[in-house]
Amino acid sequence: MQNAELQEARDKVETLLQTYTDLYDFAPIGYFSVDEEGLILEVNLTGAALLGIERSRLINRRLESFVTTTSREAFLAFFKNIFASPGKQICVALLVNADGATFWADLQAASAGSIRGTRKWCRVAVSDLTTLKQAEEVRRRLEGLAVANRELKREIVQRQKGEAALKKSEAHYAHLFEQSRHMQEQLRHLSRQLLLTQEEERKRISRELHDEIVQTLVGINVHLASLTVQAPVNVRDLRKKIARTQRLVEKSVNIVHRFARGLRPTVLDDLGLIPALQSFIKDFTKETNIRIHFTAFAGVEQLNSTQRTVLYRVAQSALANVHKHAHASDVKVSIRELQGAIRLEIHDNGKSFDMERVLFAKRHKRLGLLGSRERVEMVGGKFDVESAPGQGTTISAEIPISGDGSKGTPKQRR
Repeated sequence: MQNAELQEARDKVETLLQTYTDLYDFAPIGYFSVDEEGLILEVNLTGAALLGIERSRLINRRLESFVTTTSREAFLAFFKNIFASPGKQICVALLVNADGATFWADLQAASAGSIRGTRKWCRVAVSDLTTLKQAEEVRRRLEGLAVANRELKREIVQRQKGEAALKKSEAHYAHLFEQSRHMQEQLRHLSRQLLLTQEEERKRISRELHDEIVQTLVGINVHLASLTVQAPVNVRDLRKKIARTQRLVEKSVNIVHRFARGLRPTVLDDLGLIPALQSFIKDFTKETNIRIHFTAFAGVEQLNSTQRTVLYRVAQSALANVHKHAHASDVKVSIRELQGAIRLEIHDNGKSFDMERVLFAKRHKRLGLLGSRERVEMVGGKFDVESAPGQGTTISAEIPISGDGSKGTPKQRR
């Protein structure tokens, strides 16, 4: 009977041991038995799976070696408190398994009351917090998205208010724009009227200088010449004075003629654009020593007086700019026929300039280019300036002609 009872008791103990072993090995939490030096004495299957190493190879390895550097200090403090303080100790650390993958783990431990051999030991329960951490991260992201969504809704409301205000003021801005355009047209009209008035005034002054002042000076010169003939032979000083006076009068006549040509060359009205430009280029070359190649299309004379005057003024202003600013040694002036238009082109090999800066910088006040553009556009033409470093400057003006136009032969002058 005693043997039967012992056998029955042993069977119960083995059954309980098997049950305990199953519960221990297959628990959802890793269990580690660790001595006070940190060596692993026992580990269940779940703990070995967490670290990715067979259970037999974990025995006598330091649990600390599976803790990442960033969590090492917190883990050592946690492990020290296990044996220094009674009760359960808790720590959250980042562990690394045999494959090098890291995961967050919750560690809970308490010092065991018994002693294994001569060493104190403790039981450490390790739970994988990866899923929980991921859930927390998802929750934080969702909260961030919710905040961003609220901000976006507020921004949408503000933008809708701004859009409504913009639409409300759109009609006002359109009205202001129309007023601005109308005022610009008025300003352009006034500018053209100013140019026309200026040209008419130049014509009047030129005629007055030629018809009155020049004739008066010529009369004075004739009278002085008669005095020279009638003066006594022995009055040599008087003749010298009269001769000097004649030279001064002749010089005055030349100055007046040059002044008159500058204001309004009579040859432009009497002979046409090409002779007027030839005369101007001849005087310009003599004064500046700049070589000019002149090529002209004879059919340009079919343009009306206003159009020819515009081309003359554009050429005059362009050559003046070449002399003042370009420092060029060679200039090409050409007048040629295009499809339904006459094109004047002045190209020099001098210094280039920044077109936008020159036209719109207030301190330069280059009214020559602006005036030329206004003149050309006044007769329905196109004005253009091209300037590039190393390529000089090209100024062009195109004026439309009615009908097919006469096919003339180009005239050349150098």
